Amino acid sequence: MNNIFNFLKPSAVNAQGLVGSISNPLPKYPSTDGSGLFLFLSNILKFAGTIAGIYMLIQIIIAGYTYISASGDPKKTDQAWAQIWQSLLGIVIIASAFTIASVIEKITGINIINPVIYGP
Repeated sequence: MNNIFNFLKPSAVNAQGLVGSISNPLPKYPSTDGSGLFLFLSNILKFAGTIAGIYMLIQIIIAGYTYISASGDPKKTDQAWAQIWQSLLGIVIIASAFTIASVIEKITGINIINPVIYGP
């Protein structure tokens, strides 16, 4: 029964097998050592941090426009200040997360932002 599917496996005669050889489409991110997933997740987190920072800057601009166009209305002014405060707090949280990760990396030597997993 095992001999039925032997034609699918690459052999010395047919090094590519029935369906051809499959190579890594992203040679920059080798997946043979198990680090490909962690590099992918690291890039996703960096991308999410960048998008969050851009979103917070847009929120500050919108809040500034709301503050300017409030025309002395205390309710709109308070709403604009709350939005500015929340946007600034968001930027501080995003920046501090990457800063803390870098400091921990320098102190302990553990690469948090770009982890490397060593295995068999």
